[in-house]
Amino acid sequence: MAEITAASVKELRERTGAGMMDCKKALAENNGEMEASIDWLRAKGLAAAAKKAGRTAAEGLVGVVVEGTRGAAVEVNSETDFVAKNEIFQDFVRNVAKLVLTTGTDVETLAGAAYPEGGTVQEKLTDNIAKIGENQSLRRAAIMEVSQGAVVSYVHNQVAPGLGKIGVLVALESAASADTLTQLGKQIAMHVAAAHPQALSAEELSAELVERERGIAMEKAKESGKPQNIIEKMVEGGLAKFRKDNALLSQLFVMDNKTPVADVVASAAKDAGSPITLKGFVRFQLGEGIEKKESDFAAEVAAAAGTNKAEPVA
Repeated sequence: MAEITAASVKELRERTGAGMMDCKKALAENNGEMEASIDWLRAKGLAAAAKKAGRTAAEGLVGVVVEGTRGAAVEVNSETDFVAKNEIFQDFVRNVAKLVLTTGTDVETLAGAAYPEGGTVQEKLTDNIAKIGENQSLRRAAIMEVSQGAVVSYVHNQVAPGLGKIGVLVALESAASADTLTQLGKQIAMHVAAAHPQALSAEELSAELVERERGIAMEKAKESGKPQNIIEKMVEGGLAKFRKDNALLSQLFVMDNKTPVADVVASAAKDAGSPITLKGFVRFQLGEGIEKKESDFAAEVAAAAGTNKAEPVA
C-alpha cells in the first residue's frame, strides 16, 4: 500500500475542497493515486468537479499574437513567477509566438527555427537560461486561422501586451465588418477564459473525458439505491448536463448567464446582416496539467540537517 503523506492529503484538499479525513480515505482507497482519488471523492459527492486547469501548476508566460486572419499562442515555462516580469524573457515569448505563425506548432521544429537575433530558438533559450539563472522550456503552441473573418485574442492577467497567464484565440469565419467581429470575438474570448470549455461542441468532447465522467456518474447513481433502469436514466441525464456545460456553443454566456453562446453568435450575425461561424478556439492557461513541486524552506532546512519533515499521516 502506498504511503499517504500530509503533502498528498493537502494537495487533494486544495484540488477538491473535501475534508481532511475524506481526502485521507480517498487516497487510501486508491493506493495514493491523485487523479483516481479525485474521481472517488466526486463519485461519493464529497468534492466539486475538479478542473485541473483551474489550478496553475507552473510559472512563465503564455503569449498570443494575431496577424491578419491568423493567430498563434505559445506557452514558455520557468521556475518562478519573477521571470515573467523579466524583459528578456518577455521579449523571447513575444518573438516565439510570432515564429509559430511561420514554423507551425511542433515544439521541436520551433526550437530549431531561426531566431530573429541570430542562432536558433533553442540556442536563444539556452542563452536566456544562463543570463537569467533559471531553467526555462518551450511547452506548446497552437494556431487559429480563417479564410475570411477574424481571429481575435484575449489575455487574462496580462503582464505586458499579448503576454499573461491565460491566452485565448477565437476564430470567426464571416464577411461581417472587422469591428463587429472584433467586438464579438473579444467577448467570446473573455467567456472562454472564464468558463474553460473543453470543446467547441458536445460532439467534439473527447471520448476519454466523457467515459471518465460516465464512470463518476454511475458510481453516484448506484449509491442512490434506485432500480437499474432509473440509474441508467440518471447517468444519461448527468452526461447530458456535462456535455452542455463543457461545450462552448452550449455554455451560457458569462456576460448574462442565460444565453447560449451559439445564440449570441446567431444574434450578432443577424444584426450584422451576414452569417458568422464560430470555427474554433484555443485556450492556454499557464502550467495547466503540470505537477509543480512546492518550495518549502522549512523542509529544505530539515533535509540539510538530516531529518525528514514530510511525515506520513497516521
